[in-house]
Amino acid sequence: MLDEFLTFINKQNLINSSDKVILAVSGGMDSVVMCDLFSKAKLDFAIAHCNFGLRGEESNEDETFVKKLSIKYKVPFFVTTFQTAEFAENEKISIQMAARLLRYQWFEKLRAEHGYDYIATAHHQNDVLETVLLNLTKGTGIAGLHGIQIKNGAIIRPIWFAEKEEIFDYVVENQIIWREDSSNESNKYQRNLIRNEVVPLLKQINPNLEQTIQQTVERIQAVEEIFYQEIELLRKQIVWSDGRVQFVNYKAIQTLSQPVIKLAELLKPFHFTYQQCQEIFGAFDKEPGRSFLSPTHELVKDRTELVITPKNLKVFESLVIEAGATKANTENFQLVFQAFDKPEGYKVPVAKKYACLDADKVRFPLQLRKYKEGDWFCPLGMNKKKLISDFLTDLKVPLNLKKETFLLTSNGSVMWVVGQRVDDRFKVTDKTERILLIEYFS
Repeated sequence: MLDEFLTFINKQNLINSSDKVILAVSGGMDSVVMCDLFSKAKLDFAIAHCNFGLRGEESNEDETFVKKLSIKYKVPFFVTTFQTAEFAENEKISIQMAARLLRYQWFEKLRAEHGYDYIATAHHQNDVLETVLLNLTKGTGIAGLHGIQIKNGAIIRPIWFAEKEEIFDYVVENQIIWREDSSNESNKYQRNLIRNEVVPLLKQINPNLEQTIQQTVERIQAVEEIFYQEIELLRKQIVWSDGRVQFVNYKAIQTLSQPVIKLAELLKPFHFTYQQCQEIFGAFDKEPGRSFLSPTHELVKDRTELVITPKNLKVFESLVIEAGATKANTENFQLVFQAFDKPEGYKVPVAKKYACLDADKVRFPLQLRKYKEGDWFCPLGMNKKKLISDFLTDLKVPLNLKKETFLLTSNGSVMWVVGQRVDDRFKVTDKTERILLIEYFS
């Protein structure tokens, strides 16, 4: 199997000998075999383990086992624990979807922070078969028909070529120990039901089912490549981004052939289902403002565009900024502070990314927080109060972008609707002696 493994990696150009790879290791047979193959191939790798906290002490024993595995192979070990059930309930998604989102977000964070090139998962031919059958059963587009990809960005599947029986023969031959996940026997999970009940019946019709599906997948991928060339050309024409926000010109979609199918492909990176895309398309001719939620994003149908923003999987509370601070960082943007004496003939910058304030009117500490209903300020150029919700409505800010509006406050008063407008009470005047200049970087 080692020779097949090396041949497959070279043929698919998955990694080079100098690449560093994080292996996603559960402790199950497949991921343990992947570790052993990487070790025998003398490849540079680390082990990462997710404890999802779903099986009590059994989950903790898996973690201990995988840690010992990293010691055996003398490689770095990374581990994290998730409150998976709580996350799933809060986000109104399934346990399986929650686990997938949590682990891949963490894997990518590890990869970026520690300088690794790829993340390897131990999916194989039986997983491909189960995924195709599950997708067909639940309904799918063209991508669902190829199952699990060999390579998807920084994610690689180096034992994709192997069947379960071949993996089992390898552990027997090499006397490898692994952990058996007791939940794999429970048919309450859809994938287990496919594996335990459906596949054995289908193999009575076609004993070579895995090989047949593999050949079919290869043909589908060829057709898919042609299809996605058209989709990517369309994406370049009608989809654009402003930092974290994505915009889609839905008026252009209405003129296309098979518009719902193409809309579904354009929205796939944001995890909207085909049924949701049908509903979104149906809302094109209705009043703006309707909102749609996926597990990871919110989409609002605005006047001429679909406006898509990430959901806040972590709620931003507030950030306190002390006197003398030069920077303030959030997950999505940075504020840079400069305080200086006002020069002769100083011109206040007019770009929205700047807040130019009278430093003597500012009282520290400042607070950076999300806008909430009832907040008000005096927009620059006005000498009366205005609700920030009305201010944003006047600017035709879509609903989901309103929720992403940040305020910078001083002593409880709003100084700046960040990236939009400063408060008139804090503006620079002829009497201003010192300036506080704040710049927004997305």
